[in-house]
Amino acid sequence: MDPARFEHVLGGERGDVAGLSMEELRARRAELQGAEVTLSYQRRVAQGRLDIVAAERRRRETGGEPPDPEGMVAHLSEILAPRTRGPGPGRLSQLLAPDPAEVETPELDAIAGPDVLASLPSLGDDDLERLVAELAEFEVACSTTRHRLHERIDQLQAEVVRRYRTGEATVETLLQ
Repeated sequence: MDPARFEHVLGGERGDVAGLSMEELRARRAELQGAEVTLSYQRRVAQGRLDIVAAERRRRETGGEPPDPEGMVAHLSEILAPRTRGPGPGRLSQLLAPDPAEVETPELDAIAGPDVLASLPSLGDDDLERLVAELAEFEVACSTTRHRLHERIDQLQAEVVRRYRTGEATVETLLQ
């Protein structure tokens, strides 16, 4: 999650949208929607990693043997399956995948990258709990920023709708 990017697209938050042209409204809305898709992806990746760490925590609680890497991969589908649908009403993105250039998650990788996930069985309990806390904090930060993005997208969308309702904008001008 590049905080600078999200602060940039949220810049002018709650500003006067009535003074923006339709082109500016649409461009800002599209930029915010693109940022939301990227953030949503990063949040899902964080949730998946949190699920993997939680599976290691459960394994320790039940006294199971540490899996070898192949065993871990074989169990990924059952580890990640419970998160196929999150709680709440959800919000379907206009775009379903982020721009490939934005798929990297360096901040998340610094917390729980592939090397950390591969070494979960060798982590001490305190380190595992710290990892859970850091991943949860990252996920909350993503959720908070996503909420701000949704509010801003809704604000811009409401202005577009208002203009069509009042006749300030028409479908004919859209087609020109």
